[in-house]
Amino acid sequence: MTTRQYRQTDMEAPESVSLEGGAACVYSHRCPGKMTVNEDVAAVIPLEGAASIIAVADGLGGEQAGAHAAHLAIESLAHAVVSASDRGEPLRTAILNGIESGNEAIQALGIGAATTLAVVEIADDEIRPYHVGDSEILVVGGRGKVKLQTVSHSPVGYAVEAGILDQRAAIDHEHRHIVSNVVGSPDMRIEVGSPLRLARRDTVLLASDGLTDNLHLEEIVELARKGPSEKAMVRLVETAHERMRNPSASAPSKPDDLTIVLYRRTA
Repeated sequence: MTTRQYRQTDMEAPESVSLEGGAACVYSHRCPGKMTVNEDVAAVIPLEGAASIIAVADGLGGEQAGAHAAHLAIESLAHAVVSASDRGEPLRTAILNGIESGNEAIQALGIGAATTLAVVEIADDEIRPYHVGDSEILVVGGRGKVKLQTVSHSPVGYAVEAGILDQRAAIDHEHRHIVSNVVGSPDMRIEVGSPLRLARRDTVLLASDGLTDNLHLEEIVELARKGPSEKAMVRLVETAHERMRNPSASAPSKPDDLTIVLYRRTA
């Protein structure tokens, strides 16, 4: 079992990774026209038995600093969960320890680097989400029901959760770029979700804000739920990149690095 890490990549097409009981589809590419590196990192981590981990990190702090922070967060997570799995220890504790270790390592750089982190623990037909920041985790049913949407750790995200802003108003808000909780901060807080049992046609989606700043929630849901994962991924990527390249008054547009992981059960 080999950890797949997608770091500083410009993927030409999505990659599918078979897991015990399911498959993950991954795509990562830097912002169109960007000359510096892709600051997003993704990982697919197969573990013993029917367990696996999928994760997305979106680096902050500019160019190499952000990319390095995202890499450290993913590396620390992967090391912790693989070691725990080999020893038969609980994954929940290992994930939390891995995130904490990454937080300490990033702070030790002393360069103001930070990253968001979205993690999903998969065990048989059950998942559990963990996140820091505004990289989003969604679980969408085959008919389009949103079964899980994490709350972005940002002033705008909290306003949406409180009902002060709706999703459509939030995507254009002037403070949407502000993130109030990151890996790399002494005040980091890890949000741990409740376990959720997946139905056969459910889709789990993790994404950096290159997706969620360019598509409305209902658009993401509609594109993600239909057809094979690879085709769903292509639709999401093409729509996001089209909006980044050709802004219009009728749709959101914010050029950024784009990273998405889709997971579906196959058993």
